[in-house]
Amino acid sequence: MKPSLNVTLPTESGVPYAAPRDAPSCYPFPPTPKAKFSPEKSSPLFQQKNTHESPLRPHSQFPLSVLETIPMLRLHDLASLSVSQPHFIISFGYKQRRHHCLPRHSPHATKCDLSLHLNARPRRPISSARLFRGLVRAPMAVVGDAVSVTRVHSQEKLEDNLSLSFSRAYWPSKSIISWNVDIGDGSYFLYVSKTAALVVNGAGIKGQDIKVELHEDPSGLPAEVVEKFPHIRGYRAFKLPPDVDVQSLLKCQIAIPGALDELYQYDGPLGAIFTEESIALYLWAPTAQNVRAFIYGDPFASEPLESVQFQEANGVWGAIGPSSWEGCYYVYEVTVYHYSTLRLEKCIVNDPYARGLSADGRRTLLVNLDSDPLKPEDWDNLADEKPSLLSFSDVSLYELHIRDFSATDLTVPLDIRGGYLAFACQDSAGIRHLRKLSYSGLTHVHLLPSFQFASVDDRKENWKFVDATVLEKLPPDSEEQQAQITAIQNEDAYNWGYDPVLWGVPKGSYASNPNGACRTIEFRKMVQALNRIGLRVVMDVVYNHVHGSGPSDQFSVLDKVVPGYYLRRDGDGNINNSTCCNNTASEHYMVERIIVDDLLNWAVKYKVDGFRFDLMGHIMKRTMVRAASELRSLKKVSDGIDGSSIYLYGEGWDFGEVAKNGRGINASQLNLGGTGIGSFNDRIRDAVNGGSPFGDPLQQGFATGLALQPNGHDHGGQANAERMLAISKDHIQVGMAGNLRDFILTNSDGVQVKGSDITTFDGSLVAYAVNPIETVNYVSAHDNQTLFDIVSLKTSMDITVDERCRINHLATSIIALSQGVPFFHAGDEILRSKSLDRDSYNSGDWFNRLDFSYTTNNWGVGLPLKETNEENWHLFQARLADPTFKPQMSHIVAAVENFVSLLQIRYSSPLFRLSTADEIKERVRFHNMGPSSVPGVIVMSIEDGNGGTQGICQLDPKYSLVVVVVNAHPAQISLTIPALQSRSLLLHPVQVSSSDNVVKSSRYEPSTGGFTIPARTTPVFVEPRQT
Repeated sequence: MKPSLNVTLPTESGVPYAAPRDAPSCYPFPPTPKAKFSPEKSSPLFQQKNTHESPLRPHSQFPLSVLETIPMLRLHDLASLSVSQPHFIISFGYKQRRHHCLPRHSPHATKCDLSLHLNARPRRPISSARLFRGLVRAPMAVVGDAVSVTRVHSQEKLEDNLSLSFSRAYWPSKSIISWNVDIGDGSYFLYVSKTAALVVNGAGIKGQDIKVELHEDPSGLPAEVVEKFPHIRGYRAFKLPPDVDVQSLLKCQIAIPGALDELYQYDGPLGAIFTEESIALYLWAPTAQNVRAFIYGDPFASEPLESVQFQEANGVWGAIGPSSWEGCYYVYEVTVYHYSTLRLEKCIVNDPYARGLSADGRRTLLVNLDSDPLKPEDWDNLADEKPSLLSFSDVSLYELHIRDFSATDLTVPLDIRGGYLAFACQDSAGIRHLRKLSYSGLTHVHLLPSFQFASVDDRKENWKFVDATVLEKLPPDSEEQQAQITAIQNEDAYNWGYDPVLWGVPKGSYASNPNGACRTIEFRKMVQALNRIGLRVVMDVVYNHVHGSGPSDQFSVLDKVVPGYYLRRDGDGNINNSTCCNNTASEHYMVERIIVDDLLNWAVKYKVDGFRFDLMGHIMKRTMVRAASELRSLKKVSDGIDGSSIYLYGEGWDFGEVAKNGRGINASQLNLGGTGIGSFNDRIRDAVNGGSPFGDPLQQGFATGLALQPNGHDHGGQANAERMLAISKDHIQVGMAGNLRDFILTNSDGVQVKGSDITTFDGSLVAYAVNPIETVNYVSAHDNQTLFDIVSLKTSMDITVDERCRINHLATSIIALSQGVPFFHAGDEILRSKSLDRDSYNSGDWFNRLDFSYTTNNWGVGLPLKETNEENWHLFQARLADPTFKPQMSHIVAAVENFVSLLQIRYSSPLFRLSTADEIKERVRFHNMGPSSVPGVIVMSIEDGNGGTQGICQLDPKYSLVVVVVNAHPAQISLTIPALQSRSLLLHPVQVSSSDNVVKSSRYEPSTGGFTIPARTTPVFVEPRQT
């Protein structure tokens, strides 16, 4: 008999079959994709339609019936048909396909025919950023009884509609499978194949070795499961029979978090362990059926020296070899079921705990990081040479790309330009510049990714270059420069590096020789050299995603070893890629462990002084707190490093599948209060600059002329622009007070409020910090335009380049003189331009050039890359073509001197670096507040303890009061602050002796408390203590 299908659906006029689920919200500030990949516009990620808006669309195609799943384990979606059984309805919402069921005799149902197709969209609609997330495994299926019959389909058509492609159930603990489906009185089964032989056809599911009936637990999911996996809250709980050998089952498929974490949580050695007599290799691979290692004598040998069979103990595979393996290379062969191919695969893979690598990235180097030949002279004593750091409130950050630093610096030897060793050239222009900043107070250099990433070939002989002498002759607004860069952009030496392959290996393209241990030695020399000029080193780490996945991708590592476990997946088993590609799942124990282990490796073995976490909000708060605790417990005597001085901060954006704690409490801005971990303050950035990096590029802000010097953009009329300016001022003042939740100030309406009472345009809280060190204030970073480009784009085209340079300095002054941790993008102090490029991650040396000779700022080197900038070319061309926009060397030199002055002022008094919330709340006050205030002017005072000041202890031996006045007006202003009357305020001595004659004209009148401030200037006044 030919099978037929009958599907019950609600009528157009009836009640929908399920309550609508909200489509994922568009977060206000999504991150720019870092690597070369971005979701295709045809991807479901960009199709913001919710099929729940109407009960049924005629073209809708639903996979019905037997649903496979796999868990935290996750099993596949099947469609097995049988006659006269209870039926249910499956419907899809935005992005995730969810199962919704009606009772067979629902009063809201009528009968309708439709064809069924499981694979309604391409399997991998995104290039390297693949959509399948989660935890699928092998041929395993949780089965629910299927549908009754009325309409006949051919056998061929039926078989086309049956698939093992999706994974919709979870295995969150060893005894429970969770599944969001209801088939009434039907039965549920778990089908298992040891050899990945499950198939589905018209006769049902075939090829299983084991069939296990599942029984629902009426008490639902345990609280601990819901806490760990909040996204399956509300799923039904099904119990496995107590006599089932769960550990054997997990070999038949790829198991995921819950069950694996419960059964195979492991804290022992991993990677290569060296002793005098031997080298042991350990690999955590609990779902693997077999593991071998191939040992090679050199990086490119065609045949291995030997093949080593590993033995397993509780999910960990290991082998012990001779000490002569040191200096050899190896790969693992892991035999394991892979969810993406539905087959057993023999995956050739690097060690996830690799510490060295071959030049082509295909083999792991057996390198002992404790070996003396790998240590620069006096390396073991570097902890004693580290620049002092009394408090994290003393930190200031300078963000720098390793290649940018020296790639075009003619004072650096050609063979080491763009690499680690350029930092050891003590007489180079770049080092002289960094030394100047260090001597003025700068404490940390933040280096963009320097671990092994995918987008740049480590072999220099394979790089392609453009002829810079040709590009220099082209017009400043020409398309030709970007066309030539684009032609080689994936084969040159440049990328930011946010596409990680192996977290624990220094990037080979920055080493003079990518083979052997050279990269280890030279990375250490870089850290040592920076420390010796007074700068601590921050490493930019990217644990929120990995570049590769699947069993055959050259850059896939974690997903070959334990397929599906390390990567976060959605309700269909597709890998989440909200970060850009292959999101990792730090809520899983062994993912958290490898992150923490990697941080400890960099801190102990490379003596790194801090870590900046890319898209930190996609990492669980628990992981970040654990990392901070373990790092800060490191001791100089036992570990060679003082961990108490290691500062952690990152991007606390809250979006994607983790938003609003969707996968557990994540490390977002609003969740990190009280941890001592910093997060970037985008509130002050947007208030100073205007709009957001993802809004209209002409929207103005506090510093760029909003309401005070319009640029022609429609801000909703003058009254609305003035209101926006007043609100921007509120946001900036909260940021200048450390962005503290409980800081009290008078807002633009004249009302006393806490920082947490003030909200952004989308309702988000402006203030989120409990301690000032939890706020990283900034106005520009590697993402989006440089500060000078922002100023040049948003200000009126009628102003002069002199004025734009002052605005650049004004914006920087707000950050430099705020409470909290200041962050500066390398080159802001030399008016750096990327020719208006908003996303220069792959724009080559040409657009990313830094010139520490101060000759040029790189403005007007052609229209930026078409891929990410074309929609604004019409705005860019007029500015780039205008020669009056380009700064001269005198402007650049003045900008450097002004930046140095700001650093010297910040470090001249501890009042600019208050270390606790109480100190800030006691001392910091804002004036010129409320609806009658002078717009565009911020007046901040910081009072210190004095003989006449009750209840405040003395912190500063030199000054009893400091006052900062920020005047964003295009003209001089005068205002009176009665609260500051009769004080002995003088212009700060650094500004008195500076070469900035404009700031020297600032005045204070003690008899009235009056101030006269020049246009676009930030003077600092101090009250010296009586001697």
